[in-house]
Amino acid sequence: MKRRDFISGLAVTSAVAAAGQTGAKPGEPMQIPNPSKQVPRVDHAKNIMICSANGYSYIDAGFEKLRGGADTLDSAITVVSGPENDPNDDSVGLGGLPNEEGVVELDACCMHGPTRRAGSVGGVRDIKNVAAVSKAVMEHTGHVMLVGEGATRFAVALGFPKENLLTDRSRRIWLLWKETHSNQDWWGPGLADPNWKPPAAMSSNVAPSDMELVKSQPAHIQKLYSAAADLGIAPQDRMDAIHKVLYPPTGTINCSALNEKGEMSSVTTTSGLAWKLPGRCGDSPIIGAGCYCDQDVGAAGATGNGEENIKVAGGHTIVENMRHGMSPEEAGMDALKRISRNYNHDMTRLSYLNMFYYILRKDGAYAGVSLWSGRGDGPRRYCVHDGTRRYETAKYLYEGVAKNWPPMPQLPK
Repeated sequence: MKRRDFISGLAVTSAVAAAGQTGAKPGEPMQIPNPSKQVPRVDHAKNIMICSANGYSYIDAGFEKLRGGADTLDSAITVVSGPENDPNDDSVGLGGLPNEEGVVELDACCMHGPTRRAGSVGGVRDIKNVAAVSKAVMEHTGHVMLVGEGATRFAVALGFPKENLLTDRSRRIWLLWKETHSNQDWWGPGLADPNWKPPAAMSSNVAPSDMELVKSQPAHIQKLYSAAADLGIAPQDRMDAIHKVLYPPTGTINCSALNEKGEMSSVTTTSGLAWKLPGRCGDSPIIGAGCYCDQDVGAAGATGNGEENIKVAGGHTIVENMRHGMSPEEAGMDALKRISRNYNHDMTRLSYLNMFYYILRKDGAYAGVSLWSGRGDGPRRYCVHDGTRRYETAKYLYEGVAKNWPPMPQLPK
């Protein structure tokens, strides 16, 4: 999100409208798969990859491996390891936004279609390439999932290097998040501390070009802006940091790959929900939720509110829908409708949820579907590569933009 877009949008409540592109209405019955339909027969598959939008800069490298004959899972892991290794990408891996104690915890899972195997890790600390660790669980153990300290020890035993994943950038954003609770805890110097100083005047912290924009914002945004300056966050990064503090992101990347032999694999990796409770795992390490792949049918992965996706087993549900004859788009929309049904189609509650599915069928057909459409000038989109790298706009269930949750925190007056 651009800094100016965020500033201009703060004073406006996100649009929430029922019945979007698909004509969905609260209470609408879900589509029942036609048992007479079958998964399309595939005589000649093709090389194709689909991933979440944050994989755009890395999908070329993965596709080149795929086109060169590399294994489908290795190709997909090449894509997702890009953000894992990037300290400036706080959605996954190194530099991921931490839990509430300031510790980065990572989750991942993978499924290898040709051998019908799976691996998963959850709550991993100090190891950045957890997608590859999930593959190692698949290849070097008789288990499917390892979590916490045991998963970290396993990774170290296999040669994965330990390192501090909390970069200076993500640490400063975490400290800014702590500042939002400074009227409820003892973080920050007290009045008796010789380093204590009163809040700096806005004029000393705001670039002249931004002064009018910042001054037009509510008082708590102005205070956070000053706090961001005091913490040494660069001027161009302050509004982005404030947005992540007030609206904790759910950083995740999913990638699925299909090759010319008809082999498929899928992988999902994440740093999880920012500021989460230590030990929290969302859908990303859950086989059948954040990722699912069946060599005979297709693959599906997810980003968004992991707790909601776990409850509908989204990845597995979508693949089973395609097994019964639904197209990738129909299969994904059905999973979104199940999430809506779980809230009795209550738009007040649904307006705080986000969910995005990335779907690839064994014949190369694909779709990206989203619970919400996004803004008119910023629709929800995903990335595809079949020889040409591109963004595509997602189909959606409801028109509008989700609100952010948790709601605005109580800030010091």
